[in-house]
Amino acid sequence: MQGLVAYGTYVPYWRLDRQRIAEGLLTPAGRGTRAVASYDEDTTTMGVEAARVALAAAPEGVRPHALYFATSAPAYADKTNATAIHAALGLDRAGFAADMAGAVRSAFAAVGAALDGSRPTLVVLSDTRTGLPGGADESGGGDAAAALLFGEGPVLAEVIGGADASEEFLERWRLPGDDHSRVWEERFGETAYVPLAEQVWTEALKSAGITPDAVDHLAVCGVHSRAARRFVAGAGVRSEALRDDLTAVIGNSGAAHLGILLAGVLDQAAPGDTVAILQIADGAVCLLLRVTDAITGYRERRETAHTLAAQIASGRTDLAYPTFLTWKGQLHREPPRRPDPTSPAAPPSLRHEAWKFGFTGSRCVNCGTRHLPPARVCISCGAVDQMVPERLADAAGRIATFTVDRLAFSLSPPVVAVVVDFDGGGRIRCEMTDVDPATVAIGDRVEMTFRKISTANGIHNYFWKARPAQGES
Repeated sequence: MQGLVAYGTYVPYWRLDRQRIAEGLLTPAGRGTRAVASYDEDTTTMGVEAARVALAAAPEGVRPHALYFATSAPAYADKTNATAIHAALGLDRAGFAADMAGAVRSAFAAVGAALDGSRPTLVVLSDTRTGLPGGADESGGGDAAAALLFGEGPVLAEVIGGADASEEFLERWRLPGDDHSRVWEERFGETAYVPLAEQVWTEALKSAGITPDAVDHLAVCGVHSRAARRFVAGAGVRSEALRDDLTAVIGNSGAAHLGILLAGVLDQAAPGDTVAILQIADGAVCLLLRVTDAITGYRERRETAHTLAAQIASGRTDLAYPTFLTWKGQLHREPPRRPDPTSPAAPPSLRHEAWKFGFTGSRCVNCGTRHLPPARVCISCGAVDQMVPERLADAAGRIATFTVDRLAFSLSPPVVAVVVDFDGGGRIRCEMTDVDPATVAIGDRVEMTFRKISTANGIHNYFWKARPAQGES
């Protein structure tokens, strides 16, 4: 059996203060904030960002040979979304990539498949959650992603037990094409879920040969918060072992939430600690892990800006409620008086996959000049076909010049267009995201992020944008 060797999270830049919902709809105010995927993000792009964090801190030589993508909100149906993540990460073409999509429970299915496998496997969990304006899903949901890399090597946490239970009942559902889920009466869900959670909790502890008071960290997530709270109240663990479910600061991120909570626990757990993760969704699943000594070295080599706490703290909380509704497709506003965006064509996208998805340029072996996009002829020395590919997704640079375009088509005007000079050479003109236009300045440090440029004719146009560099001056 494989073990967890790396993990990463991604919490979007934007937050919606629940007070804004109350002000807009004249309803009672909820407390806290929820994370919001920007207009240029979806479950695929967020999954890429979480996976980049995990792979950056992975043990040397450990690269995934398989990728499982779990979400309840896939960007495409009848097309594998995991292949776009696979391409954006620059993984080996010989690897396997597949979706486990449609429901929150898909997340544990992906984890289970990775643990049962014999090859290094990357599990990407990503979700965008919302509901009708004024509903509990709108205020209580959250958008986020997590990535878990399983393989052999310095294992951060080893599985010591677990249990699962499945039950068919109509508590939460959404028909294909609907933009919100429907929920049965809350007391019914609580009645159905709590016995299932108690069953898997008892069986998981028995499989590990431990008692509740031996658990150092218990994190519970799922689609029914009321049932989760009732289970936690009777779980029998020490009060100091109960972990915050983070719904007050980022909301319930659905399929991503078990990865988010596990990452938050591992960011704090000590070697030897016992961790329990329990998910309530169409049944219940519990996984028991023991943290190893390798967690200390992992934290030392990971960038501070990539911790879950840092991502939560760096969020911007002044998102307007009408803007949130626009991004979620609940408010259709008058577009700019400009031509609609056009969709990318399939043949050139395939030919230039390494550039479009993997952000792979080229470097001249004759003179060392870097080219973005990749070229056959060197712009400096004129050498022909003397290039080697060079992936620049993780490269940083500085803004050489920029403009703020208030007329360009965008769901979040104005558009900030920048020219970036990369460290080590190379220049690109691109959009900038996750930034206040009033604060942009020449010389600012930036890094690249995988985003959705536009959607037209049912086709998502994915590419890379610049954003302010995290944890760098």
